[in-house]
Amino acid sequence: MHTKKVKDLMVPLEEYAVVPQTATILEALEALDKAQAKLPPGKHRHRAVLVLDDSGKVIGKIGHLGFLRALEPKYSILGDMGKLSRVGLEPQFISTMMDNFRFFEDNLTDLCHRACHIKVVDVMRPVEENIDENASLNEAIHKLVMWQTLSLLVTREKKGREVVGLLRLSDIFEEITNFMKNKDGKN
Repeated sequence: MHTKKVKDLMVPLEEYAVVPQTATILEALEALDKAQAKLPPGKHRHRAVLVLDDSGKVIGKIGHLGFLRALEPKYSILGDMGKLSRVGLEPQFISTMMDNFRFFEDNLTDLCHRACHIKVVDVMRPVEENIDENASLNEAIHKLVMWQTLSLLVTREKKGREVVGLLRLSDIFEEITNFMKNKDGKN
């Protein structure tokens, strides 16, 4: 296992769900379904859709939480709630803010209908975390833990840093657990 590289575990970009930044949430969900349908049995399901700019460069991703956040556009007023909680705001203060903004007052059917038409660029999370395709799994684990992210863009040195795939936490985790169970952690 110590000789495996990031490129050995990554999902190639052409196998992942991608949409242009002009796509709607509904179009992103359809792209996700289409990519899921092509997965071989036993392969982890994709948990995000990558968003491309007009030149085809990956600029962001929208995951399950992003899709749920699209149900209530007023969340954008508050900014990044994760950052607010990490800087020390008490959970009850954040809850009070959320109550004052009256989130999710509409019924779920109306929220879903409106969310279908929201542009992915308005709810995506910009991505900057990346790793070279020839990096070691040790480096990949370090970056996943350090950045507390579920995936890393995999890049190749070629006229800048071209994105060639996505390395997912689920694939690294599976590789490590299989190694530990099959080899008793010995190599």
